[in-house]
Amino acid sequence: MGGLNTFARVLATILCGPMLIIGCVWMLQGFNLLPGSFMTGHIQWAVYGAILALAGGGLVWWLNRRTA
Repeated sequence: MGGLNTFARVLATILCGPMLIIGCVWMLQGFNLLPGSFMTGHIQWAVYGAILALAGGGLVWWLNRRTA
């Protein structure tokens, strides 16, 4: 069972990692630091990006924490 648990953690981390990256891109676009999109300069996208980045980072942390 340990191998399956490790595989599940790695797979979940691979799937949640892009959430963190995309969230950061959305935040940069929302804050007008990464131009070239319809999202540029719209603060709502910075909020959406922060939520997505926190969710992705939180899931990666939660899935990879060590249990006692």
